[in-house]
Amino acid sequence: MVQNNLQFEIQGVALLDIAKKFGTPLYVYDGQKILDQVALLKQAFNTVDLRIKYATKALSNLNILKLMRKSGAGVDAVSIEEVHLCLHAGYQPEEIMYTPNCVAFDEIQQAVKLGVMINIDNIPMLEHFGTYYGQEIPICIRLNPHILAGGNAKISVGHIDSKFGISVLQLKHVLKIVEAYQLNVTGLHIHTGSDILDATVFLKGAEIVFDAAREFKDLQFLDFGGGFKVGYKPGDVTTDIMDVGQKVSEAFKAFCEEYGRNLELWFEPGKFLVSEAGYLLVKANVVKSTPASTFVGVDSGLNHLIRPMMYDAYHGVVNLSQTEGPERVYTIVGYICETDTIAADRKLKEIKEGDVLAIKNAGAYGFSMSSNYNSRLRPAEVLVLDGKAHLIRERESFEDILRHQVDIGL
Repeated sequence: MVQNNLQFEIQGVALLDIAKKFGTPLYVYDGQKILDQVALLKQAFNTVDLRIKYATKALSNLNILKLMRKSGAGVDAVSIEEVHLCLHAGYQPEEIMYTPNCVAFDEIQQAVKLGVMINIDNIPMLEHFGTYYGQEIPICIRLNPHILAGGNAKISVGHIDSKFGISVLQLKHVLKIVEAYQLNVTGLHIHTGSDILDATVFLKGAEIVFDAAREFKDLQFLDFGGGFKVGYKPGDVTTDIMDVGQKVSEAFKAFCEEYGRNLELWFEPGKFLVSEAGYLLVKANVVKSTPASTFVGVDSGLNHLIRPMMYDAYHGVVNLSQTEGPERVYTIVGYICETDTIAADRKLKEIKEGDVLAIKNAGAYGFSMSSNYNSRLRPAEVLVLDGKAHLIRERESFEDILRHQVDIGL
């Protein structure tokens, strides 16, 4: 979003005009920003055979998936439903990495039938897979590197007490299973967490993967997961993606030379690709002063954007309706019957009832984590692409709330 002549715009389209046309609350995505982020990642790793597998869970609108496919990115799916969604978006099975956690084996079997790459993250499932399929189906194995990384405990997934992945300390056990069932292991995977700032964590993870990879003779790729940090607060330090690209690529090429052939390097970015492209537009319903604070109650809440409550996440806020005049300190809160503070003690242009506010960095884990809590309706979604605003999801109606409920005639 750029401010041009006191007007906040995406590709020349005023956000305020988008709000007037489609109403609020409303998710708006900058399609060109997404394409630019994909291009930046490709540039950072342009000396290796890079495969980008977009983390579908971050933002799974069908049109976003199609845009990712247009950019040349593959996808990472964490549920069989996401697999079906990606196939529906036009992805070929071989372009999809399926990385489930704690699912029933029948979901794994469904994925086998669909022909996607399966990433197995626990020993019992590995044994089940060997019993049913042996060497027939190629697989990837997810390892837990025991690296504590990530900006929040809930998104730090590579430490020793995490439910994700097979401990690197159990590698000998894994190798026995692979040998016993003659499993066709074509890839190894790690993911340490989110909001990783520099190359050090990736390099630590890389060394662990390289050590494990030496035990597998027929690998085609190594997958380093995601976790690149984006900026939320003014002055936030973000991942130096060019530095990470250079250092990780150098280490990867050195390993490939030792391994005897060039492998593919996979990454699974989600937030990095879509977070900064997204905005949640909301309307001020009420400005309420108390002895301690001035609250601005808006027509949204934790049912639409749960990150501030779940992760203590910071999201910048802009008053689109007032670009000049005095500033005041406000706490932006939602309309849910529960404390749902979106932004506390923010200095903003003076807010009046009816003003439209833009909540920044709402592209990742915004709509995809939304709900009907309080029986509220989920918002519409708009994609701005080539200078035009396209409705890509209709606003829910009350009929949607009732759609799958069954009245038993009480």
